[in-house]
Amino acid sequence: MPDSRGAGGSRWLAPTDEFLRTFLGLPELALVDESCAAERGLHAALADTPRLAVDAALLAKLADADARANYAVFLAFRDALLGAGTLESYYLGLVKGGRIGVPPLFVDRVAEVIVRHMQPEDASAFERRAGELLHRPQRIAFVDGRVLCGDRDRVELLAETGGFGDIGRLLRESQAPLRGLNLEVLTADNAARYGGAVDRAAWLLDLTHATRNDLGHGLSFTMTPKHSGLKALARVLERWVAHFLDVETTIAPLQRIDDAAWSWHVGLDVESTALLNDLWRGEPLEPERLKCLVGLFRLEFANPDEMRADLAGKPVYLGLAMGEDQTFKLKPQNLLVNLPLAVSM
Repeated sequence: MPDSRGAGGSRWLAPTDEFLRTFLGLPELALVDESCAAERGLHAALADTPRLAVDAALLAKLADADARANYAVFLAFRDALLGAGTLESYYLGLVKGGRIGVPPLFVDRVAEVIVRHMQPEDASAFERRAGELLHRPQRIAFVDGRVLCGDRDRVELLAETGGFGDIGRLLRESQAPLRGLNLEVLTADNAARYGGAVDRAAWLLDLTHATRNDLGHGLSFTMTPKHSGLKALARVLERWVAHFLDVETTIAPLQRIDDAAWSWHVGLDVESTALLNDLWRGEPLEPERLKCLVGLFRLEFANPDEMRADLAGKPVYLGLAMGEDQTFKLKPQNLLVNLPLAVSM
């Protein structure tokens, strides 16, 4: 996908015909045995010329009402994307416009391409796997003291086909090696294989927190996993902010917030937004609800002048939490619309 100059000189992506064609393979638009001649003709025409103008009269010829509706949604999305000029401009306009009326799958596909484009060539396997969190729902499992994050759809598929309920049962009860189940925990030993993997949804990311050990006499030390998934996610979020907003930040994982002057926070999903709001207001929270908090982060602006004047120099706290079903859907757009910038984008 060719580059186009974006905000602050960063490189943004112009939509290509190849990218538009990928949507024709979605189940909602793919041909089926019952597809009428008009639908087959439209599908073939769009595959040949993805920017083809399609009027209401042509859509009306499709016999199936669902097919007509699906093509209308896709064409509206396509035209808005082409009108925006770049994927980033479209994405920003979408998330800053209030309620998003576009199918989540379309939004996630745009985010997926942007995330993969913004990653540097030397990004680690852990950072590339963490990038998947920005556009694919995840499931969490606590296994032997570790917090493991797996692609929700892949885990659910294995649970259905293999007779297992979640990641923990897959790890504990299966007599087959994880590789045989097409599911692996990403480690330093297998990271090289991740780069060439066709199915990146088959890898689990370790989001285990750093552990603090008290030595007495006021001394303590913190042990951080060498290849922390939380650290990798922090690097990805830094790049996300820089790519869109041309603002340099430093994001670091936290175990807890000890800040009497806590002034600003951003939830990275629905659950963490509500949880951080309650914590900030000082409301008591049940231990079970606190356990839903998968990750905490401290974000600092490299240049405080790029923050709102009343918050300049103060940290921004980020949260990531799972729901009762132990899944989460990270909303990276929250970082773009809720950071306290001096100048709104």
